[in-house]
Amino acid sequence: QVQLAEFGGGSVQAGASVRLSCECSRDSFVSYAMAWFRQRSGKEREFVAAINWNGESIYYADSVKGRFTIFRDNEKNIVYLQMNNLQPEDSAVYYCKAEAGGATTYWGQGTQVTVSS
Repeated sequence: QVQLAEFGGGSVQAGASVRLSCECSRDSFVSYAMAWFRQRSGKEREFVAAINWNGESIYYADSVKGRFTIFRDNEKNIVYLQMNNLQPEDSAVYYCKAEAGGATTYWGQGTQVTVSS
């Protein structure tokens, strides 16, 4: 069973930076495309960023382009989300997702990020 665990959430002021990490329990991580999603209060879960297995293909939601960076370390089985210039509208529970091929996906439990103005 693949398990994902997110770390790094917390409460910050607007303009601050936070780095989230998502650790995968299996070495098969190297073959997974990984993504970050977030769910703001009262909203549906939404896509934030994605990265393919070797980091050569990266995608961002328009709302975070230029502020967030996704990257991965396949030796440590970790994917990161570096979030800069955070704004109150970035407050959400952030989830990582592993796409293992076909219809197989795994989700982490989420980590809360709260940004105050």
